[in-house]
Parts: sequence; C-alpha cells; structure tokens
Amino acid sequence: MNGFDRRTFLQRSLLAGTALAMQGFTERLSLALLRDGAALKNGGSEGGYGTLRPARARNTGETFLALPEGFEYNVIGRAGAKMSDGRPTPLAPDGMAAFKVKGELRLVRNHEINNGIGAPGAALGERYYDETAGGGTTTLVINPQTRELVRDFVSLSGTLVNCAGGLTPWGTWISCEETVMGATRFLDEEGNPRGGFARPHGYCFEVDASANSMTAPEPLKAMGRFVHEAIAVDPKTGIVYETEDRLTAGLYRFVPNKKGRLAAGGRLQMLAVKNRANYDARAGQKMGAELPVMWVDIENPDPTEAETDALAVYKQGIARGGATFARLEGCWYGKNRIYFNSTNGGDKQLGQVWEYQPLGKAGGQLKLLFESPGAEVLLSPDNLCVSPRGRGLLLCEDGEGTQRVRGLTHEGRIFDFASNIVPAFETEEFAGATFSPDGKTLFFNIQTPGLTFAIWGPWNKGSL
Repeated sequence: MNGFDRRTFLQRSLLAGTALAMQGFTERLSLALLRDGAALKNGGSEGGYGTLRPARARNTGETFLALPEGFEYNVIGRAGAKMSDGRPTPLAPDGMAAFKVKGELRLVRNHEINNGIGAPGAALGERYYDETAGGGTTTLVINPQTRELVRDFVSLSGTLVNCAGGLTPWGTWISCEETVMGATRFLDEEGNPRGGFARPHGYCFEVDASANSMTAPEPLKAMGRFVHEAIAVDPKTGIVYETEDRLTAGLYRFVPNKKGRLAAGGRLQMLAVKNRANYDARAGQKMGAELPVMWVDIENPDPTEAETDALAVYKQGIARGGATFARLEGCWYGKNRIYFNSTNGGDKQLGQVWEYQPLGKAGGQLKLLFESPGAEVLLSPDNLCVSPRGRGLLLCEDGEGTQRVRGLTHEGRIFDFASNIVPAFETEEFAGATFSPDGKTLFFNIQTPGLTFAIWGPWNKGSL
C-alpha cells in the first residue's frame, strides 16, 4: 500500500463536505419519525422531486428509466461492450464509488459474477488473484461535463461475487466478495456442482482508484472471511465497518494496526448490545430507540472451516454475545455515523435502515431509523449512499416486482426517485448508487442486463 499517502487528498474534500452536510440529519430524522408516524406511510413522490416520467437516455435515445421532471441521464457502461483495454465489459455491475483523481472523474465498479469453473467473467490479464474466478472490478473515466465515457478497463481480476464494498478516505475502493467458496466441491441448493476454485474466497480487496491498469490482488485476510457485502470507513479513526449478507448476520468492524494501511493487519470485532447478549435485531424493534453497544473480538478472522461453513466467523461473535441482523447490505459513512441497510429486517421482513454512532473507542449507540411498513413504501433496500447535501439517503431496492431507487428524507419520508420501466428486466435490482465528488451527478447500475447510468438535474429543488 506504499504510495497511497500522497493520494490522501483524493477523497478528503468529498468526505469533509459530506460530513459537514450530515450535521443534524440524524437528529431531525429521528425526531420526525417519533413525532409523525404517519410519515412512514407516505410513498410515491412525498417529500421528493415529483412524479416520475419515462425518460430517454440523452446519449443513446433508449428508454430505461422513469425519473422526476428535469432530470436527464446517459448510459455509460453496458455489459458486453468492448472496453478501452480490449476486454468485454463484464456482467452484473453492482456496488461502486466515484473519485476525483488528478482532475479526472472516475468510477470503480464491482461485478457480482458467481461463475462456475471456466464460465465467462472479467477477462484475465497479467495480474489476477484466481484464474478460475470471473469477478472483479472495472474502472471508468467519465467526462464530468458531458457525463460520457472516456475510457474503461479491468482494475481487479480473478475474484468472485464482488457484490458491494466502499470507498476509503485515502483514495481506494474496497471490493468485497459475497461468498466463501474455495477448492471444496459441493452441490448447491438446486443440485448444481459448486466450488473447485484454485484459491479461497470470501475476502476484501483494495483497488487504487488512480491506477490505470489492473491492481495486483492482495486478500485482506485480517478483515475476515465471510459473506461480505459492503464497508464504510470512519475517516477520523480509519476503522472499517463491514456488513454480512446472510439471514443471520453480524455487523463487524476492523480496527487497523496502522490507519490507512489495511494490509498491515488489525483486529476484527462484532457488534453486541450491552447487557443483552445475542440481541436479535431482526424484528420487534422500535424506531428511534437507542441501544448502547460494544464490540467483541473475533479470535480467528480467517478460519479454515469457513469454506464449508459460511457462518464460521459469525458463530465466533455469537459465542461472545454478538447481535444478529437479517441480511446486512449497503453501508455508508456520514457525520460520525455509519448508516446500513438490513434487507430482510423488520416485522414484515421488508427492510430496515440503521444508524451506528461511535462514542469513544470501545462502543457507541445503535438506532433504528426506519422500518418499512409495506412494500409500496420500501421493498428490500440494498445499496445506499448519503446525499451530498446530507439531507437524506438514497436506497437501491432489491426485491420482487418493479424495482426503484428511493429517497429517505430528514423528515422521515420515503419517495421514489427512479424506476426501472423496461418490462424485460423491471424486476432486476438497482445497485451501486454513488454521487460524484462535486455532488452534481448520481451514478447507479441495473444489474441485469448490465447497465450503468449517470443522472443529473435540479438537485437543489428537492429533498436530497
């Protein structure tokens, strides 16, 4: 990781601006939720930017999205299209983040490819982790004025099921593997043979956003081997918060030995509620209630049994009193708080939005910000991000039926921002919502058929 120090400035301006904008967001949201329970029932355009209308892509003329009036978009990435490095754009774009690198606007984008041996994936190059695995990341350089693609290339190769991840304050992207498969062969729930890969999987990998070719892959084993989803970094401490995408899941944090140098190792821990061992946060929760929490150590973050037991790390935390959530997915930092989604959480299993506030080194405070009362309000939130002005969150849905990108305002109201309106894939998930460092452009993906969009418009006229 040597050399990243000189690039620390790449994300500081974005993180500082977001942190300033987030001041007061949590307090306003929590008070509104407690004061006005009726706000939770408002769907549609309540509190947002108005009614959604079908819109054509500015650069291709195709109609993929419904957006509020005044918003436009370009298609800037398409699965199968030839990239600047001569390789085909991989399938299944998922989590991503935007960076400013020496005046360039860049996206680092995951590809959630869950391939069998020999199946097509991200084309291998001279640097790869596992030649039998098809996942990884691509980097896209975008013209910030035209929102058109300038060039693109594979930046991480030979990993597997790269679902989400997160940006760091030192200008890198952490790509997370949502699997623990390795050499062991087995049959999945449908009777299909799986496993048999050349190297073990289930790790986090760091990708330098300023690199112009493939990053030499180095699994960050101290960050744990489990079914990863997303991460968020506290820029003050360098602590990395990690989510786990299982129906019985934990929230973890990685305390690095050296701030900004994850490869130097550190300590993995799991969240636990004080004086309430094995707290179950999946149901029966009260919005706005504050839970004091602490962190329990994971003795072995890279257990050999993880390859056949995806919960091997989770079980270590549970043995020490750790808390359980239902499918933790998106994760984002803002104003000394970590926001994360529980996709299947809540009494109706339709989704929860949580907030964790660090208070000192040993613990902090956990709060349920929002729980979906019905599918028409919010359905299975996955990736999320904090809006540049700090006035709310953007939530990508991954459920059944028509998928949407929803906004959650500081008043506790949900509104529609985007809808997938192509009948052939309107049930396919949105993923990877992230804003450009200047806050003018929103990027997100539709995982199938594999499209990346750049969206812009009158942000100052609405709730985000």
